[in-house]
Parts: sequence; C-alpha cells; structure tokens
Amino acid sequence: MDYFSERTNPFYDRTCNNETIKMQRLTIEHLQNLTGIEYTLLHVQEPILYVIRKQHRHTPTQVTPINDYYIIAGVVYQAPDLSSVINSRLLTTVNHLQSAFEEATSFSRYNPNKGYFWDFGNKGSTTKNDSVVKEEPSTLFQRQRVDMLLGDLTRKFPPPAPKLIPVAAQPTPAATVVPAATEPNAQIKTEPQTDKKDMKPPPEKKMKLK
Repeated sequence: MDYFSERTNPFYDRTCNNETIKMQRLTIEHLQNLTGIEYTLLHVQEPILYVIRKQHRHTPTQVTPINDYYIIAGVVYQAPDLSSVINSRLLTTVNHLQSAFEEATSFSRYNPNKGYFWDFGNKGSTTKNDSVVKEEPSTLFQRQRVDMLLGDLTRKFPPPAPKLIPVAAQPTPAATVVPAATEPNAQIKTEPQTDKKDMKPPPEKKMKLK
C-alpha cells in the first residue's frame, strides 16, 4: 500500500481515507470507522502480483467496489471493467468473422455449366502478373456429371441383347474322306480271288544224301 500511495501513481486519490489515517498515524483497522473513498489490499501473490481495490465505504459493513488495480513486476495497471471486456471480445470476434467471410468470398466462383463452386487452387483466378487463368477444357466435376448422365441413359434405354444360336441347331462338320495319293494315269491291278480249296501246297523239297 505504501508503494501504491506514492505521488507518481496516477490512480491514487489524495483525498481518500488512507491519507487521513496516514496523517493521523493510525492503523489500517480504523478505515472501517470512516466513510468515503478508501483503498484496500485484495489479493497477494508474492513476489510478483498484488491486487488493490478502490471502494466507497458507507458503513463499517457495507462497501461499493469502484475499481481494481494490479501491480505486476513493480508496474501498476488498472483492471478493465466487465463491460469493457465484453465489448473488446465481441469486437475481436466480429473482426475475425468479417475477415473469414471476406477470405471465403475470394474463393467463390461461378460457371454457367456447373453453377457456383469453390476454387482454392488459385486465389482470385489470377497469376503473379494479375492475368486471368484460362479454364481447363473439362473439369473433374464436368466429367463426373457426363458419366452420371450416360449411366442414367444406359439404364433407361439398355442396348438390345444379342441373339444366341442354340447349340443343338448348329451344323456339325461333315466327315470327309481324304483319297490316297495316287499317280496320274495309274491303274490299280486287282487279282481274282481264289478259293482256299483250289490252292495247292508248294512241292516239298527233297534233300539228297551223299
């Protein structure tokens, strides 16, 4: 409190009750017997953080908080009120949302063939020289769309099925006889068949003994 009550501190009010008991050399407990503006030590986290509250005392048991101050590393800061915190957070949120919508709008494209779509490849559809990038002859969306339409037409109007010939009705290949190779003008000699009874055995050969 002695550090906070220095004259170099712009947040300290010289007309407070703390100055009165300091001039009368009274202890800090006498603040409860006075009415008006006073400063009290609210929180201590040695050796860095100290929280001091400015309040208006009406009775020994009734006070109204006015401001809070915190000392960090020897520097006094005024704590913002709840309204300022909410306004700051709302303003930051709206700013981020606006930036997000602007960035999302920069990726939006329109094409008569496929309508609105997102293009995250090239920002603004421009190159480094700010020249318009030519669109491809066909995109993936267009190819998929054409394939889907062709599939629907194929299901609605299927092609006629080919006629199958039954297996039993198919002609079988005829057996062909390949003639034996013969020489031209060759005559085939045939011997008359004789009966086995008319056939005579060959004459026996006799061996002469010497």
